[in-house]
Amino acid sequence: MTIDTVDGRERGRWSPRSAVAAWPVWQMPGRLLGSVVVVELTMVLLVTLGLIARPVLTDSELTYAVVLSVLGIVHTELARDVERVRWRITGNLHVDLTSVWIFAAVVVLPAGYAALVALLVHSYLWLRSARTRAPLHRQLFSTATITLSCLAASSVMTQVETVVGALPVRGVELIAIVVAILVFITVNSALVAGAIAVSTGGGTPGDLLGEWDENLLELAALSLGGLTGLVVLVNPWLVLLVLPPLLVLHRAVLVRHLQEAASIDGKTGLLNAAAWHTKAERALQRVVRGEGPRAVLVLDLDHFKVVNDTHGHLAGDQVLAAVADALRSEVRDRDLVGRFGGEEFVVLLAGLQGGCAADLEAVADRIRRRVAALRVELPTPDGPLTIAGLSVSVGVAVQPGAGGELRSLLQIADTALYAAKRAGRNAVRMGPAPADLPAPLDGEIPLPAVDAQ
Repeated sequence: MTIDTVDGRERGRWSPRSAVAAWPVWQMPGRLLGSVVVVELTMVLLVTLGLIARPVLTDSELTYAVVLSVLGIVHTELARDVERVRWRITGNLHVDLTSVWIFAAVVVLPAGYAALVALLVHSYLWLRSARTRAPLHRQLFSTATITLSCLAASSVMTQVETVVGALPVRGVELIAIVVAILVFITVNSALVAGAIAVSTGGGTPGDLLGEWDENLLELAALSLGGLTGLVVLVNPWLVLLVLPPLLVLHRAVLVRHLQEAASIDGKTGLLNAAAWHTKAERALQRVVRGEGPRAVLVLDLDHFKVVNDTHGHLAGDQVLAAVADALRSEVRDRDLVGRFGGEEFVVLLAGLQGGCAADLEAVADRIRRRVAALRVELPTPDGPLTIAGLSVSVGVAVQPGAGGELRSLLQIADTALYAAKRAGRNAVRMGPAPADLPAPLDGEIPLPAVDAQ
């Protein structure tokens, strides 16, 4: 009988076994599932030991725990709409700023109870903002990493206060908080990066550790959490003053996400035409000592209309995404790759150290060969479908040393692209130097058409 993969119901009958079998967690690779279970069991064990070591809180500590938990929940409610938008934009786990309340608990509470505050606040955030987008098993692992980071930071902070406090130095609290922040970030990053590495078999530092901006945001949240903890020790009521700037920070982060989303092409994940133009113009204005010539590549998929007409536009979108991945894999991080619309792409290649125009042409030809070797696997009602035999025509314009306008380079590359098309497609053609081009009669240089989609 067919089992519904959402709620485990069989046709006409429901059973607990089928419901459990339908849990998304079983789709994880075995080695990843084992690692996740170990992390979660370790978290449960260490929290239990922490509570046993300090079973009773003082009246002041109980007040601190209640205040931080309540404010964490209030903050979640006030920022819920913003957080939901961030989830829709990023689509992945991100810095959610609950670290402010969690790390404040590290500063003022014993390790076991600081971990309980982390469990409560982080779980409530998932229930109110991300339950429909983050599966329960992923949330459990994320909560376990936060809780273990909290336990490690609390333990190290206690040790630092003990050791440094015996020395004739000032600022013991500051030293302890700074060290605890570093431990929190290290443990959390190591656990998350380890899970990603096990799941994917590796990855770049950016894939494993996240974007630099997100790491800075986490550092800012932990620093604010340290200040919040110190404020709580002075007067718990003063912590209310933390909420307004925290909510403003939340909205500022959302603005950054919206700006990033506005610059990305939805089908390929590349820069859209407007964003590529802006970044490329800035890159051309920068002069890097010792850098060779730079180049603009305009690429057009050959006979792409046949893919749409034969297999449909959804299949065409997956082909575009596969080509975009191929382009990204064949260039460096500092090269700019964008989609101009339709089946047309554009690349700004930064100069190669000691390189020449022939080296840039070799990069373009490597991209051409990579696209020609693509095999795009598509699921269909009749079984898997493989689309192969793709090809791309490439026009190349090389920037002559320092300077050179983007419009001129685009015109040259576009002209070279049509020369590649006339030569039979699946080819690379180099354009002439900008100085060899006749000036346009009307003072305007045409740009490739930009699809608004």
